[in-house]
Amino acid sequence: MPGKGWFNLEAGNGVIPDTTFFEGEPAFKFLNLSRTTRLYGFIGCLIAGFVLSLLGTVVLILGMLVLFAILYVLGTIISLIGTGFLIGFAKQLKLMFKPIRVIATIVLIASIGLVFVGAFVLGNGILCLIFVFIQFLAYTWYTLSYIPYARTAVTKAVGLG
Repeated sequence: MPGKGWFNLEAGNGVIPDTTFFEGEPAFKFLNLSRTTRLYGFIGCLIAGFVLSLLGTVVLILGMLVLFAILYVLGTIISLIGTGFLIGFAKQLKLMFKPIRVIATIVLIASIGLVFVGAFVLGNGILCLIFVFIQFLAYTWYTLSYIPYARTAVTKAVGLG
């Protein structure tokens, strides 16, 4: 029956808690997107970003370094854009540069640029992969900053905390 069950996020009051992700001015307010639609946009961007990054990895195996760099970075950017559906793009930009995640944001942006430098300018696959690894770590650290105590748990898990 339509409108019932766990997948209908609008029906069950309290299914999606009112957190900072759904407070304030939402993305695409002028389109009047519901919470469910915004969540679908987020999930869609997350999946599309993952698929593009995975496809980039496949073309790297085939020896296409430039196409790898384009697909991998595009996948990361689309994944980042996905959170704009939840909190709004202006708010996301403000949150990216809060003191808790400013270093991760700067490293992420710099590594995105360096992936392109490694692929287009230097044509060095190993250097490009090092920058991709740094980009992955920065994106992971950036993402963990949104989850309470996640960074602390990770640092303790790897023996740094």
